[in-house]
Parts: sequence; structure tokens; C-alpha cells
Amino acid sequence: MLAYILRRLLWTPVLLSLAAFFVFIMGMCAPGDPAELRLGNRATPERIERERERLGLDDPIPVRYVRYVNGVLKGDFGDSYHYQGKPVLEIIAPRLWVSMQLNIAALIVAVLVGLPLGFYAAKRQGTGRDPAIVISMLILYAMPVFFTAPFLILFFAVKLHWVPAAGWGGFFSLQIILPALTIGIPGAAIFVRFMRASTLDVIGQEYVRTAHAKGMSNFVVNYRHVARNALLPVLTIMGFTLAGMFGGSLIVELIYGIPGAGRLSLDAIFQRDFPVLTAFVLLGAAMLVFANLIIDIAYTIVDPRIRLQ
Repeated sequence: MLAYILRRLLWTPVLLSLAAFFVFIMGMCAPGDPAELRLGNRATPERIERERERLGLDDPIPVRYVRYVNGVLKGDFGDSYHYQGKPVLEIIAPRLWVSMQLNIAALIVAVLVGLPLGFYAAKRQGTGRDPAIVISMLILYAMPVFFTAPFLILFFAVKLHWVPAAGWGGFFSLQIILPALTIGIPGAAIFVRFMRASTLDVIGQEYVRTAHAKGMSNFVVNYRHVARNALLPVLTIMGFTLAGMFGGSLIVELIYGIPGAGRLSLDAIFQRDFPVLTAFVLLGAAMLVFANLIIDIAYTIVDPRIRLQ
């Protein structure tokens, strides 16, 4: 198990280096002169030249790349073009934390709803409950966010007055319930499909029939032999879900008035604030790498065969 984890850890810096390289190239290929964007209306040929020299934009590309990587390793993603004098990390860190809390809550909703329903639907194959669950979840998945969000607000906030309609108060506030349901319920439909398909594949295996033949209880067979093995493909989906946390959920954040990363990234696109955009891309890539690492480690916990490698 330790050797398995070490092999995955050795690949992590390689993947992060490749991600940093492509992000750096993307920033170089972006339209517009960074010096001119920073100066704005104060841009003159002389000032642009001085600003380029100050930023080191006239240095060779390898020198600029090494400087960029060294800054990133120290947590310095540069200064924002739009918010003059403010470091990028200082701007995006609070927004990323808000989006991360929101998406963690949505993931909890998706997992708690999707995995049990998918397992139950697979165990009830051949009855009317199986297609009823699958069809219901597909209908919820097909509903656009700009329909489900106002409906949830109208029903739970306006009619029942159970929760606030908008705003942000943190992970443990009532204000997180509606946006978490808005994102989590469509996500639960994905988990239902994958968990159902994976469970049906496991149920037909010989070791499950052998366990029943030995007289094991249904609970032991379902937990030890069916559910744990059925979770392996689902863990991969969880990894991609974890990786998307930093991206935020733009429409949901706009509807509920949540100060997350989605709105900030959209503003950065229109303002051509490339340091902010490249920081989002690089952090998203890093999140993807670390999420896959976490999932690989989770495999060793769920599947004993990996532990023995």
C-alpha cells in the first residue's frame, strides 16, 4: 500500500509542472499587452515601455517562466491588472473558500442522495421502483438551474419561510441549504446512474453468489462484497467532482447572491485580468491532480487487492 501511494506521489510534481507550463503559455498567448492593460487610460508609449521593463516582460521566455514558477511556489501569482496593487491570491482566496464550501455541501447532498438510491434501484431491478427512481432522477438532472433555483426559493423561502432566499452566511448557515440542493440534486442523478450500473455488475459476480451460498446475511453481503466493490468506479466520479470545486457555480452564485469564485472569474474574463484567470486555471489543475491522488488513496482503503500490490 505504501509503495502504491509513493508511486502516485512521485507523479504529482511532474503533473503540476506541466500544468504550470501550459498556464504560463496561455498567459503569454492571451491578447493584449499586460503593461498597457495595467496602465489603462494612462498608457503612453513611454509609460508602456517603462512598465514592461518593470514587469520583466522584455526578459527571455525561460527566465520569465522560472520567475513565474518561483512566485507560484511562494504563493505569489502576481498582481491583478484590474485591482491595481492587489496580489491575485489576496483577491481570489476568499472567493475560492466560499465556492469550496458551497460545492462541498452540494457534494454531500449528491452522495447522500445518489449512492443509496442507486444501490436500492439496482437491488430492486425487475420491479417498478427501479425505473421510477432512474426516470425521476433523470428528470431532475434535465431541469436547468434557472428553473430549479427560483422554484426552490418560491417554495421553501417565500411560501414556507423555512430558509433565507439569498445571501451567504458560511457553511453552517441556513443560507447554504437552497444553493446546495440546487447543485446537489442534479449531481445525485449522476451518482444514481453510476452506482446502479456498478452494483448490477458486482451482483452478478461469482464471489457474491458464493457469499450467499455460505449462508452470510444479506447485510454482510451487501456491505462487504457488493457496496464496497461497487464504489470503486464511483470514486472516480467523486474525484472529478472534487476537482471542480474551485471553479465555482456561476449561475447558482448569481441567483443566490453568493460572493464566490464564479462571479470573480466572469468579471476577470470581461476585464482581461489575465493574472486572475491564470491563477484560477492553475489552481484548478492542481486541484484535479490532488483530487486524483486522494481517490487513488481511497482505492487502497476500499479495495484490499490494491493494498496487497
